[in-house]
Amino acid sequence: MMDKTYSTAAEAVADIPSGASLAVGGFGLSGNPIQLIDAVLASGPTDLSVVSNNCGVDGWGLGVLLNAGRIAKISASYVGENKEFARQYLEGELEVELMPQGTLAEKLRAGGSGIAAFFTRTGTGTQVALGGLPQRYDSEGNVVKASEPKEVRSFALGGEEHDYVLEESIVTDYALVHAAVGDRHGNLVFNEAARQFSPAAAMAGKVCIAQVEKLVEPGEIDPDDVHLPGVFVHRIIEVGTDIEKRIEKRTVRVRETGDGPADAGHASSGTADGTAKKEA
Repeated sequence: MMDKTYSTAAEAVADIPSGASLAVGGFGLSGNPIQLIDAVLASGPTDLSVVSNNCGVDGWGLGVLLNAGRIAKISASYVGENKEFARQYLEGELEVELMPQGTLAEKLRAGGSGIAAFFTRTGTGTQVALGGLPQRYDSEGNVVKASEPKEVRSFALGGEEHDYVLEESIVTDYALVHAAVGDRHGNLVFNEAARQFSPAAAMAGKVCIAQVEKLVEPGEIDPDDVHLPGVFVHRIIEVGTDIEKRIEKRTVRVRETGDGPADAGHASSGTADGTAKKEA
């Protein structure tokens, strides 16, 4: 079916069952597919296994599914902005698989490319390769599950021999991503920081569901501007540009004027689509 559009987010995610695995795009709060996440929350699946760079913040992004107790396992790189995440992890309610950020991106991209595994120098000589990273605690704070050791081999890449650790790629049941522009064939254009993990997450999903701010007709996107070809996208919905885009962390500094410092009432921050903007 070349026209991959769905009318609503609820319709697009309706078949996601309990126990499903989801690859979710976004970098911090940039590019969070919040309308799709909210639709998953409303549809009710539980025991979800989520793969994403981070797990949102308390009450936003993937944090809404976490707060509702819908996530059983999260595979991520950065989880430091979510207090509820820390509580569930340390109290034995949540299984967590942490990995280097670049390794996570490549595990998703490789999975979407049909590559079962790859060797990388990242993590060699650490618990990433040696095992022992706590993945689940019990209610008493004891480690009940830790990461397993991984295969390490030596390669002479470029004439220099180093150890490399074997990383298995990731394929998930579904993927949820946010893009700035998409067409009915599923070709997507991401905006700035939102491009960090979203294309890789989209590739890894057996069924990729994309929400876009602007839906256009096939041919309106210059082929050179396409960041993710429609072959990886199965469903697409338009959410419009008038959607809430929260800021993960606001940094305030004195605004410089021709006469020197004027005030500290402005902050440079990122938005949900990856754009830098000033907030009064």
